[in-house]
Amino acid sequence: MSGVSLAVSHPPASVGEQNVPQAGTKPKPRTEQAPIGGMMGSLRVIELQLVAFILVFSASGLVPLLDLVFPALASAYILALSLFAFPSSSSSSTRSLHDSGTEIFKGGRLFRMYVVVGITVGLFLPLAYVLGGFARGDEHAVRSATPHLFLLSFQILTENIIGGLSMFSPPVRALVPMIYTVRRIFVDIDWIHDVWLNKTLPVNATFQDLAWYWFGKGLAVANLAYFSINLFGFLIPRFLPRAFERYFQDKGEIYAKSAEDKRPVVVNKTQLSEKKD
Repeated sequence: MSGVSLAVSHPPASVGEQNVPQAGTKPKPRTEQAPIGGMMGSLRVIELQLVAFILVFSASGLVPLLDLVFPALASAYILALSLFAFPSSSSSSTRSLHDSGTEIFKGGRLFRMYVVVGITVGLFLPLAYVLGGFARGDEHAVRSATPHLFLLSFQILTENIIGGLSMFSPPVRALVPMIYTVRRIFVDIDWIHDVWLNKTLPVNATFQDLAWYWFGKGLAVANLAYFSINLFGFLIPRFLPRAFERYFQDKGEIYAKSAEDKRPVVVNKTQLSEKKD
């Protein structure tokens, strides 16, 4: 979701664990496993919901024009990077970022808690805040949190789509959450400005009004804090360098393999020339 979703996946079984028959036992029938991150995962329910969110937010008029245009510009830039700057090393992308992520980040308990916190703070609580704003008739709350949800929904959808396409190399896949997170940080700053400076308590506010008022303020600050830490503490210093390391390692392996394939041809030509002499 915040980029860490690209690094957390179930590790594939090792070669020694893939249906090796034991002595005196019959081999088990081979079962096909669903690939991770297929083309929208055959339109999984969560992604259909994201598409629904995007359509609703776009039609609501609550998302500024810049944020509506941003996903199209980001997608065009990502496609240009995949074609001209960091093309895929091979048709199968050698290793998908999901597979490499299981080797780089083992998905320990603390790291998984970090992911859960990001999903809760970035997606579930803002969605509850928007729905609560609709129920309470608080248009200010709905308008302030909707751009954040719109961009986050587009980010998750983009990550899931390119995760199943071999044309996108690891650096390009790692840049997707970075591009969206940078933009969303500015959106969260505007969110904080709205709820801290422009929103006031109603006269004779009840306890529920007070709780709702401070919930909106705390949620805006929590999102800015989490995604700032995610960008400057995880994506830039750890995730992006590992993606580039994997990319150039794959290119080196492909170059070495192609050099080995050409070597027998050179040897055969040398032997033929020696026989003619």
